[in-house]
Amino acid sequence: MLELADGIRRVTFPLPFALDHVHCYGVRASDGGWMLVDTGLGLPGAEERWAPVLAALDGPVTRVVITHFHPDHVGDSTAVAELTSAPVFQGSVDHAQCRRIWGEDRRPERYAAHVLAHGLPAAELDDLRRESDALAQLVHMTANPEPLEPDDTIDGWRVVHLPGHADGHLALLRDGVLIAGDAILARISPVVGVYPDARPDPLGDYLGTLERIIELAPAVAFAGHHEPIEDPATRARELLQHHRQRLDDTRAALSAEPASGYEVSHHLFGAELISAQRRFALAESLAHLERLVRDGRAERLEEDGRVLYRGL
Repeated sequence: MLELADGIRRVTFPLPFALDHVHCYGVRASDGGWMLVDTGLGLPGAEERWAPVLAALDGPVTRVVITHFHPDHVGDSTAVAELTSAPVFQGSVDHAQCRRIWGEDRRPERYAAHVLAHGLPAAELDDLRRESDALAQLVHMTANPEPLEPDDTIDGWRVVHLPGHADGHLALLRDGVLIAGDAILARISPVVGVYPDARPDPLGDYLGTLERIIELAPAVAFAGHHEPIEDPATRARELLQHHRQRLDDTRAALSAEPASGYEVSHHLFGAELISAQRRFALAESLAHLERLVRDGRAERLEEDGRVLYRGL
């Protein structure tokens, strides 16, 4: 556990993915206890993983806050709630999406139909289903969290809605400190992708999030991965430029001949990706394609159950 600032501690857990770690945060609460922000992935051995973390805190955990529904942030929430007896707080939009993706409303066939419509070869579906089912086993979400809404206050921290990476992504802001989840990262751009049963223009949402971070101008952002961001507004401007360039590259990959999002993803990200990385590449490509459609730079076509794009 690392103390980053007075009353803010970071614990880092390994992940079995290409992005090999996730940060969770302990924030000193006004009652003398601690508020945890995010819980990591729900791998086996939660008690052994969390016991030394909880023992290192000089007071009880009295609240748990989830920034967004992705497995490495929400996955261990049930175990942490049981170990601490603390209530879990989660955005209502985010919790509803969490239920659709990991919980009782999960329908894997919706995602399969979505990626097939956008050009994913049917031969890759078995890998998709196997990986999706395995991931779902690592998400132990809280059934009825306490709801959080944008502009709420929780123990003196302002709740800020920063969508794009996830529809209901929330962050916490106080005294120039942004506990950012994955809304902004130091080394990479957070994944921004189009998925079924989600907002239709996630890149538009994310560009708005970056503008919001510039407007808020926090002094530091403590993110879900990598090192703290010492100048979040400057980093947000860098990411805005990155996505402007990616939009131009996406437009350059289009012609008058319609192409699928899967085909465009090969132009943008290359041909040599493992299946899981290709699906992220497809989702990212679709986010940029849909933004181009809204900008009047591309056209979306639907033909025989397939979704295609061409340049304008």
